[in-house]
Amino acid sequence: MRITGLDHIVITTANIDKCIAFYAGVLGLRHELKNGKHAFYFGVQKINIHCRPAEFLPAAQHPQDICLLADRDICTIKAEIEAKGYPIEEGVVARQGALGAMQSIYLRDADGNLIEIAVYEKNSK
Repeated sequence: MRITGLDHIVITTANIDKCIAFYAGVLGLRHELKNGKHAFYFGVQKINIHCRPAEFLPAAQHPQDICLLADRDICTIKAEIEAKGYPIEEGVVARQGALGAMQSIYLRDADGNLIEIAVYEKNSK
């Protein structure tokens, strides 16, 4: 077997309206509701949203830590999020990603999931 990419992740929310406000409003992901199921799309991946624990089984037992890649200067992204009134938990900080050195900021969604937004340094990829 050879893993070739990431298709989707699943998180559970206690408040779908706050969840949509964060992922669509703050992060700018495209939100879709199909057959009563919420999802956020970006690139060729998506985040599925469960509205209650164990809505579908098997299910994660704990909050998630998610790293999302972005294609702009990290300081510009930080300023954009702060301009929307959303708090940054940490950053800009240097991190090491799967493809090398990157700069990251951290924030939390309404359910306490840690969201890292990262930009690879130009000479890393």
